[in-house]
Amino acid sequence: MLRAMTTDSRSGGSGGGTDGGTGGGHGRGALTALHLFLVWAAMTAAVPMLGFGVVAAAWSGGAAPVFAVAVPLTLALLVLAGLPARTVVPMCGSRSGLVGWAALVFALGTIGILAGLAAYTGDVDLGSAGTRIALTGVPYAVAAAFFVPGRWVRPAALAVLAAAVAYGGFVGPARAERQQDEAELARYREHKELLFLGDAPAGMRVSRAQVGPTDFTVEYRPVRESYVSGYAGLAVRRVFTPELRCPEPVKDRTCAVGADGVMKLVDEFPDGARKVTLARRIGNVEVTVGDGTADEPLLRRLLATLHSLSDAELEKLRQEKVITLR
Repeated sequence: MLRAMTTDSRSGGSGGGTDGGTGGGHGRGALTALHLFLVWAAMTAAVPMLGFGVVAAAWSGGAAPVFAVAVPLTLALLVLAGLPARTVVPMCGSRSGLVGWAALVFALGTIGILAGLAAYTGDVDLGSAGTRIALTGVPYAVAAAFFVPGRWVRPAALAVLAAAVAYGGFVGPARAERQQDEAELARYREHKELLFLGDAPAGMRVSRAQVGPTDFTVEYRPVRESYVSGYAGLAVRRVFTPELRCPEPVKDRTCAVGADGVMKLVDEFPDGARKVTLARRIGNVEVTVGDGTADEPLLRRLLATLHSLSDAELEKLRQEKVITLR
């Protein structure tokens, strides 16, 4: 009987210790979660108001007094948020330690806020206005988590910090750049029915191109302009007349529309120079090519190689910075 009582006593003591340890672990985890939530909530409420107050005061030239008052109030709010954590954060166990903890959390969290502002001004997408306000408390909660001893709190905080750095420094900027490129391409393609290009003649290149709401113009110039002179221009415009027609006749100008549907316009100048302009219709647009050297074969080759501007050609013109929106 004595042996049985001893066995029962040991079994009861062991069970009570396990329950107490488990309960204490759960209680500590809940208190840690409450502590980090209070830090996040307090700073989510305080930091936007602090920022708005400083910016508003800066417009009137009095930001320093507002900053001097608002920062101590924010620190006091952090101290209040740290009071329930005295049993899970050793630094919060004393009054001086609690104040030092609040100052460190505020400083580290503010560095995170400044990094977020830098990313946001660099066009990194941080979500809607409500999401951005909610994010203001996250750097402070992450900073507070580094002061909590534990096997999972600090690694989790480090993971959140690493994810924020990766998004703000690499993923976000790359995504923002891609979105900007897509938006710019969409603006160029808004009037895609005008975007026709002829192959650059031998020894020439596209030197300038402009996209407007009603026209698209391209200039071709020699690759080595300092050694070779020459110029050819291409213009694509919307037209509303039913067919290609010669303009009203004027002195020293001849015009004819050939069987191939190409209109040839020749201007004669007193010094003997001639200017040739060729035009043809493609759907609801009229394509005109001309130069000042009367090189009609060159212009006809331009017309013969007309094609819709491809994405690869548009990207090349953008990279070479020779195409602009008007």
